[in-house]
Amino acid sequence: MDEIDVPPFFICPISLEIMKDPVTLSTGITYDRESIEKWLFSGKNTTCPVTKQVIADCELTPNHTLRRLLQSWCMLNASLGIERIPTPKPPISKAQIVKLLIDAKSPQQQIKCLDTLKSIAAENATNKRCMESSGAVEFLASIVCNYDPTASEESLDYEFDSIRPIDEALSILYSLQLSEASLKNLMGKNGDFILSLTRVMQRGSYESRAYAVLLLKSMAEIADPMQLINFRPQLFIELVQVLHDQISKQASKATLQLLVSICPWGRNKVKAAEAGVVPVLIDLLLDSSLERRACEMILTVLDAVCGCAEGRSELLKHGAGLAIVSKKILRVSQVASERAVRILLSIAKFCASSKVLQEMQQLGVVAKLCLVLHLDCGPKTKEKAREVLKLHARVWKNSPCMPTNLVSSYPA
Repeated sequence: MDEIDVPPFFICPISLEIMKDPVTLSTGITYDRESIEKWLFSGKNTTCPVTKQVIADCELTPNHTLRRLLQSWCMLNASLGIERIPTPKPPISKAQIVKLLIDAKSPQQQIKCLDTLKSIAAENATNKRCMESSGAVEFLASIVCNYDPTASEESLDYEFDSIRPIDEALSILYSLQLSEASLKNLMGKNGDFILSLTRVMQRGSYESRAYAVLLLKSMAEIADPMQLINFRPQLFIELVQVLHDQISKQASKATLQLLVSICPWGRNKVKAAEAGVVPVLIDLLLDSSLERRACEMILTVLDAVCGCAEGRSELLKHGAGLAIVSKKILRVSQVASERAVRILLSIAKFCASSKVLQEMQQLGVVAKLCLVLHLDCGPKTKEKAREVLKLHARVWKNSPCMPTNLVSSYPA
């Protein structure tokens, strides 16, 4: 390829490679379809990469003339190893999607139509946007909302017939990489769709439960505070169960990310604590193979939940609670250390019984906090560690590692 003189107008401005499916934006610039779709839809950019103009209309117009020139040029240079570019499959039309959605309303054709929709969505981002604008999101959401978990317990046949469409509908909804407008529309259905996802998480298959969490995470990212505050306790119970069951790494990661974003709002930390999140998180921290980012998120959720009395109580009830939180200080990352010290500060401020303080000393928590003061682990972490030690310097004054400046501030 280095020895071949490639016409510059065959090169995509984004990938800097020969285009396979040239399409033109409303700005008049031509790109390879795959590259510009990633830029617009996956990257969620709103400007033309070359002209920097804001793109009001994201419709991609196939540049047939340039494609034919490309194909002719490839054929002329076939002897030099240039492969002919095949004629790309035309994007799906709105009319085709609408027909599929109508056919899918028939129980006999539903699974077949859902399989077709899944294949169409997998082809390219243009198809995804076409499906979104043709009413596919509303139709798929209706399948989820019509799921009746009580009926599936009465009949194995019903269970097979009803679970499969739920699996497919949730899979397609997630694969569509929904726009903010569609996600807000799902959030705004008076909580009905959230309630439906909660039912799926409660009784659905592992696959459906995983996709329900992934969708909830996307929805929470665009929700307003009042919507997050109104999340029901049952949702937290099901999120904790997903973490407990370890359905998949992706589902666990999405659940932790969701809890990180929603626990600080309103009484959500209390709902999470009452749902049993603390012992599940501590058990996860005990896993020696836990990845760094997962550890940071777990400690972040614990920090938020320990902001309420219920959360702190659950942490102290667990035999390994204080020990594992302390162990993560200086062993994972600065973020993990800061979160762990914040948790210990909450305990030191609000749960400082003589038994707890004695346990902190016996477990080496005091020694670890003293070590924090002498190592490079961030000013915020050091400040909070010093605050914990200062709060109870009188009780821990006989500890050999206690800084003399903290102990001397109290009379013997």
